[in-house]
Amino acid sequence: MSILVCGALAYDTLFSFKGRFDSQILPDQLHKISTTFLAPSMRREFGGMAGNIAYSLSLLGEKPMVMGVVGEDFEPYRQHLKRNSVDDRFIRTIRGQYTSQCFGISDKDGNQLMAFHPGAMDFATDNHIADIPDAIELAILSPGGHQAFLQHSRELHAAGIPFIFDPGQELPLLSRDELHEIVALADYVAINDYESELMRERAGLSIDDLRQLVKALVVTRGSKGAEIYVGDSIHLIPRVQMPIKPVDPMGCGDAFRAGLLYGIKYGLDWKVTGRLANVIGAIKVSTHGCQNHHFDWDKLRSLYQQAYGEAWPL
Repeated sequence: MSILVCGALAYDTLFSFKGRFDSQILPDQLHKISTTFLAPSMRREFGGMAGNIAYSLSLLGEKPMVMGVVGEDFEPYRQHLKRNSVDDRFIRTIRGQYTSQCFGISDKDGNQLMAFHPGAMDFATDNHIADIPDAIELAILSPGGHQAFLQHSRELHAAGIPFIFDPGQELPLLSRDELHEIVALADYVAINDYESELMRERAGLSIDDLRQLVKALVVTRGSKGAEIYVGDSIHLIPRVQMPIKPVDPMGCGDAFRAGLLYGIKYGLDWKVTGRLANVIGAIKVSTHGCQNHHFDWDKLRSLYQQAYGEAWPL
C-alpha cells in the first residue's frame, strides 16, 4: 500500500544580495519604492511541500504517490521525481500554465523578500481522491490551494483514508469554520510552534483542544525539538545532538514529516517516530535546497545512535 502526498510542487528560485536591504530602501519613500538589488548568486531548486516530503520518503525506501497540479514547464522536475522512485501518475499538467514558482532574495543579515506565483496550483481541485485506483494506506494533506484543502480533506475522509492535516503557510487563508472542519476530519495534525499560535488565534483551538480531537498532534519547535501529543500523553522529542552544521533550514519541516509518515505507516512507537523524523530533518539542514540531501538506512541508524545514545530499535 502507498503513502499519498497531496500538495504543492514548485520551483524555488533564490537570490543572494551581498548588502543590506535597508541601505537601498528609504523608509519615508515606501509608497513609491523602485529599486534593484544586485544578486551575483542564484540557485534554482525543486520545491513545494508535496515534492519535498515525497523525496525524503523515497530515501526511506518508500515509493510515495504525489497528487498535485503543475504547468507545462514541469518536465525536468518530473524526471527528478521518477529517478527517485516517486509515483507521478497523479500529477496533473495544466496546459497554458506555469508550475508554481517561488522567488526569494535574502540580504547579508538574513532578511528575505519573497514572491509566489501559484500558477497551475489554482487548478488543484481538478484532482480527486476517487481518481486514484490504488490502495492508499495513509495520506498527508499539505498546502496546495485553499479550496483543494477543503475538497481533499472531505474526499480522504469519505474514502476512509487516515491523513495528516499539515496547514503550513496556508493556515491564515482558512477560516475558523474551515479549520474546525478539517481538524474534525483529520486523524493527525502537524504544525510548528508559530502555527500553533495561529491555530489558537484564528480557530480558537489550543494545543489542549487539538490533542483531544485527533489521534496525535505533532508540534515542531525548531532547534528545541518537537512535542507529540497522544491522548493524555506527551512525548518530548529532544533536538538532535550531533555534529551537523546547519546550512539551510528550508524544507527541514518537510523532511521531518516524511519520518512522521514512515513511523505511522509501520506502527512505530511515537518516541521512535519523532526521533527518526528529527534525524531526517537534521540531515536536510546540512545541505542547500529541499531535495539535495541523501541518506540510506545504514547512515540513519548510525546518526540515530549518535543523536540519542540508543541503537535503532528495528
